[in-house]
Amino acid sequence: MKTIKTGVLEAAYLEVGPADGPPIVLLHGFPYDVHAYNDIAKILAAAGKRCFTPYLRGYGPTKFLNEQTMRSGEQAAMGADVLAFLDALKLEKAVLAG
Repeated sequence: MKTIKTGVLEAAYLEVGPADGPPIVLLHGFPYDVHAYNDIAKILAAAGKRCFTPYLRGYGPTKFLNEQTMRSGEQAAMGADVLAFLDALKLEKAVLAG
């Protein structure tokens, strides 16, 4: 499990696949977590893809950097989190699935 600071979060995530592979971000939903994608991430990695599976806000070890940050599960907040995750990893583009 890796972590990275992404805007308002310290996001925990799994990464599999070659470092130079085209990136795919696998986004879980309620009530699942990153492990819902274990099997497919292995298949994609074997096909040369670089897969990132972050714990979304409110899940697993992902945490807010500041306890004063307003908690929100709105799609806009989740979208901002995904963009911040991509920026933190310096990924200009990625396939999103979930």
